[in-house]
Amino acid sequence: MKCSWCALFAMIPIFFLSACVPTGEVVRVRQVSGSQLEGLGETELAQIAEFKDAQKSRKDEHGLVNVIRGTTNYTLVEYIAHNPDANNPTSQDFSVGGYDVLDIVVYEEPDLSREKVRISADGYVSFPLIGRIRLEGLTTSEIGELISRKLAEGQFLIDAHVSVTVREYKSKKFMVLGSVKLPGTYPLQGKERVLDAISRAGGIDFEQGGKEAMVIRTEAPGTDHEEKIVVRIELSELLKGGDQISNLLLWNKDLLYIPKAENFYIIGQVQKPGSYPYLEKQITLVEAIGKASGFTQIAARNRTRIVRVEDGVEKIIEVHVDEITREGKKGQDVLIRPGDVIVVPESFF
Repeated sequence: MKCSWCALFAMIPIFFLSACVPTGEVVRVRQVSGSQLEGLGETELAQIAEFKDAQKSRKDEHGLVNVIRGTTNYTLVEYIAHNPDANNPTSQDFSVGGYDVLDIVVYEEPDLSREKVRISADGYVSFPLIGRIRLEGLTTSEIGELISRKLAEGQFLIDAHVSVTVREYKSKKFMVLGSVKLPGTYPLQGKERVLDAISRAGGIDFEQGGKEAMVIRTEAPGTDHEEKIVVRIELSELLKGGDQISNLLLWNKDLLYIPKAENFYIIGQVQKPGSYPYLEKQITLVEAIGKASGFTQIAARNRTRIVRVEDGVEKIIEVHVDEITREGKKGQDVLIRPGDVIVVPESFF
């Protein structure tokens, strides 16, 4: 009887062939030949094509894919080893630049003190008795020392105590793009870090992504050694507060990019078919079906299949789900990958 059933199934589309997978073979992988996915109906093929188009359209939303691929990439650990002072706030003193606004206090000399002193585009300010002085690239402590020295050189005030603070940061900027609520460009306010940037960008939109951040950084800007690098940061532990090393100090012209999650897709006989963001590090087929609220009553559970592109080759992975869930073969559950399409056909028996 079993052979006659198999003979019958051999005459109908391969879509039903998986019903004849030998007992004990929970998962079977076969390569798709030609341009068509054999055994899938026109509706399923149309949905898969639609999902593929959606994936392509969102892959390079900001034109950064080629930049990231063509740039030296570091994990955070690798980057800190390469640049040990990168996360040291004492080695990253904020230097002022054009359009920054300063408050300058000369102690016991109120006539010399000034508020809201704006640095010109070319890096200069005018100060009483001293005249025009260049502040571009100096830290606040260096500016205080410079003014004190100039006052002494002109014999206006010997050993003046000068305090300088930045009232408004305008000269240095960073950008935040990707799955945040308020992407855009922001002024770099002193020793800000990745978490500060995420907060100013309204937080992460977790419906779109949030697994990883990339800092695209320009090193040695304006020199012959200028180059871009990418520092990759895992966000899960950082957001929980358990990995403050990952809270990298930001530099001028940094671009913080939080890629939107790639999707996997479920079509057919599940309660909530559609696209789902791939947010976890790993998710199995059974877990993915759980996200879609499980099978419908007419689902052909043991003819479930995964359509996957791997190394440019399209494959179909056929899975006996009941053998995984009911017969204790959880170890044979299949890991889902971004871009996978899970197809759950209708049962006709």
